Amino acid sequence: MKSKILSSGNIDLLHIIQSFQKKIYLTWLLVLIENILLALIPLLIGYTIDGLLTGNHNELFILSGVFLMLTLISVIRRIYDTRIYGTIRVHLGITVHAQHQHLSISKKTARLDMAKELVNFLEQQIPELLTAIIQICIALIVLSSFHQNLAFSAFFILALMIIIYTFFHSHFYHLNAALNEQIEQQVSIIEKNNRRKIVRHLRKLRHWEIALSDKEAILYGLIFIMITLFISYNLWFSTQLPNISTGTIFSIITYSWEYVEASIMLPVSLQNWSRLHEITKRIN
Repeated sequence: MKSKILSSGNIDLLHIIQSFQKKIYLTWLLVLIENILLALIPLLIGYTIDGLLTGNHNELFILSGVFLMLTLISVIRRIYDTRIYGTIRVHLGITVHAQHQHLSISKKTARLDMAKELVNFLEQQIPELLTAIIQICIALIVLSSFHQNLAFSAFFILALMIIIYTFFHSHFYHLNAALNEQIEQQVSIIEKNNRRKIVRHLRKLRHWEIALSDKEAILYGLIFIMITLFISYNLWFSTQLPNISTGTIFSIITYSWEYVEASIMLPVSLQNWSRLHEITKRIN
């Protein structure tokens, strides 16, 4: 099988996307439609609650139709994704193997596994990132339609998350570099069948994994403190609005929580991007 990526000197996300752009753009379009429908559901539930309380069932039928459409698109996208990204992994594996013939088996094996993370990012993280962006935009629009203070608090919490992550970015990059360096030695260490060296290798892996986990714990601990303040404020503020209905309060709190979940995806994606940046430099 001839690889589409083989003609390029460098392997990175952009070149993978360019090599398979029509297929990747189609799956991203399905992700876009799926998440627009998904983001509208809390608002439709709020309208449905208010409608049912007054004996109106029209909103319930609309909500049911959106759920059915969402289910159909989600199933089609997942079936399509599996085939497309599976094909990309094959082409990428062939390319990495061809460009790293001079390396030891240990490093070559490790880099084949690392290269798969690029495709995993496209298949898993990009849809999640698109979901986050869509939910953030729709949540901001909906919250601002209720009151500008709700939207301002949401924007403020997102800015704080990004600022906090910037202080951790370089730490994540260097820790991932150290972990990948150790992983590249694994096969050669195992081949020597020296118990002491294997134990030392496993302990080093454990050390770098713990260091990464500790940084993540501190980062997301700070983020969740801000989330608690944000949700508490929006819950309190929504009850102070004049002529507020049960359905409206439900929509405000639901969109506030969805906004929080979507906002968390941004530092998560940046963290994964930091790891992929190190991997891209390594395999090239």
